Amino acid sequence: MMWAPMNEFPAAQPGSRSLLAPPVQVRLVNTGDHACPYLPDRIASNRAFLAERIDPEIYHAFMDAGFRRSGRVVYQPACTGCRACVPIRVPVATFTPSKSQRRCARRNADLVLDVSSAQPTDEKFDLYRRYTMARHRAGDDEPDRAGFESFLYDSPVDTLEFTYRSADKRLLGVGLCDISRRSLSSVYFYFDPSESRRGLGTYGALREISFAREAGIPYYYLGYWIEPCRSMRYKIEFGPCELLHPDGRWRGQ
Repeated sequence: MMWAPMNEFPAAQPGSRSLLAPPVQVRLVNTGDHACPYLPDRIASNRAFLAERIDPEIYHAFMDAGFRRSGRVVYQPACTGCRACVPIRVPVATFTPSKSQRRCARRNADLVLDVSSAQPTDEKFDLYRRYTMARHRAGDDEPDRAGFESFLYDSPVDTLEFTYRSADKRLLGVGLCDISRRSLSSVYFYFDPSESRRGLGTYGALREISFAREAGIPYYYLGYWIEPCRSMRYKIEFGPCELLHPDGRWRGQ
């Protein structure tokens, strides 16, 4: 297990709610203030470290301390005066799909799923480019291949890729998940924007939960739930679910 050396993270601001400590000793760096991507008119900040390789069980412990990863950067939201980013997970054994989720599963029953190690390809990059330009980057430059690979495929942990194809073998969706003995953690899902009626994001989460159940993995991690953010509200619909509280304990929602 190797971490890049970084400066110590500065002390918490007076009056702010303390952050959960990393599960092992590691030096953290403040990544700097930036516009919050989820809540308008708010400033966000993270504390983070750069990882070459992390044992999957130790990364699981980092998630239980409120950390996530983006590429090789393992980070924890550390915004002054705000703790809206709440980690959320689903106990796989008790998950029960809702009526709308069951309809979504039936609507996508024609798709063929393949699960394998994560590998970037030209076909996947083209799908990712179309997805991001349609949904997230209006007016921005197109994503580049190097950024695509470093964001999704340059991973310090064990990562699986779920690919969804139509009967005529068109690639419609790709989900990436980090895996350990105790957790399957959703990293990202991208899909063909022309197939938005299918609800592929929901279907992908359902299939990932099913995979975890079949593999005997007890928890499915959905990243952060941000109650005021409309785009995050779907996560709470995968239930019963648990939220990570400031005392470091997971409790049912």
